Amino acid sequence: MSTEILAIIISAVGIVLTLGASLFAAGAWMIRRIDDRIDAVDEKLSSRIDAVAADVTDLKISVARLEGPPRHLLTASR
Repeated sequence: MSTEILAIIISAVGIVLTLGASLFAAGAWMIRRIDDRIDAVDEKLSSRIDAVAADVTDLKISVARLEGPPRHLLTASR
């Protein structure tokens, strides 16, 4: 094997390794960024769901008060 062919093979392997490492790093960066966005959306939705749950609880209490037995100001004791 001549030195020129050996140099071509080594440079081709170097290019393939460089491109592979670059693609791996780019993929890892994209996955990390997507995970961060998903976490942010998850936190935002969790806070909104908690707020809605609190509103629903308040609404249930209000409806229970409206639908409950009528209150009498005077009670007849016999």
